[in-house]
Amino acid sequence: MAKNTNQTNDSLVSIGMPVYNGQRFLRKAIESLLHQTFENFELIISDNASTDATPEICQDYARHDRRIRFIRNTTNLGAAKNYNRVFELSSGMYFKWAAADDCCAPNFLARCVAVLEKETNVILAYPKTKIIDENDEEIAEYDDGIHLKSLSAAGRFLQFMYCVGECNAVFGLLRSDGLKKTRLIGNYIGADVCLLAELSLLGRFYEIPDYLFFRRHHSEASSAKKDVQSQLLFYDPAKNKRFVLPKWRHFFEHYKSIKRVDIPATQKILPALYIFGSLIVDNKTYRRELAGALKRVLRSGTSHKKIYHIQRGVL
Repeated sequence: MAKNTNQTNDSLVSIGMPVYNGQRFLRKAIESLLHQTFENFELIISDNASTDATPEICQDYARHDRRIRFIRNTTNLGAAKNYNRVFELSSGMYFKWAAADDCCAPNFLARCVAVLEKETNVILAYPKTKIIDENDEEIAEYDDGIHLKSLSAAGRFLQFMYCVGECNAVFGLLRSDGLKKTRLIGNYIGADVCLLAELSLLGRFYEIPDYLFFRRHHSEASSAKKDVQSQLLFYDPAKNKRFVLPKWRHFFEHYKSIKRVDIPATQKILPALYIFGSLIVDNKTYRRELAGALKRVLRSGTSHKKIYHIQRGVL
């Protein structure tokens, strides 16, 4: 257990940890943050009405370290709203999301802060990743490879779309002012991809060439949920029995980001051409999703209003 560290009102870094029934790995996740060599941070933990020992564990840590703020939701808001809530409650110049089952090397924050302090046009600093299992054994090394150093918003967006993979970088350190300009985490599958794509239009990404982040793969992880409905309920429990068109949803979300972001219109041309071009390049996937949705609509007798919403990408 960490010492009773005095919390300051002007913490440079805010860490947001959304959690739901995370008792199994929660202590390890919290300990890895409290033992950072960079100590000027606040840790905001938002519990999504857990039914296990999560609240007791968090309250115990909060009593011993004043940097920790613990909030408990009366109902399960879903992962998307809970992720956004911890950011909305934050006050630091820099912000990091932390999952309740992952861990960070002791110098994670120090290295990321150093980058953001030095490189003023970098909006996201993140290290390379080691994938670990439930016993902390290393499974693999993973390089996100989205070191976006171009000063061109269009160039960064295109590089991101070509290189994006598992999106471990979303757990890096972000400039809060930049994150506030986005729509944050959406309540749909793969929302982290769309958020990072939007961020790429706003600033550079910097990949620290060391393995300082430990992403845990285990049977209870959200990433282990293979069926679409389970993944959808993870983001938003209220979305039960709705139609899902992930490919189309991403297309519309990328379009919204390009349209709304405050950059020169000339920088929006190539990103827009890229996403519309994907309709041609990957047309089989788009058609397959529409055909599958149409079959489900006909079977269920869904109203024309619902079909309109599906076409709009409001799933």
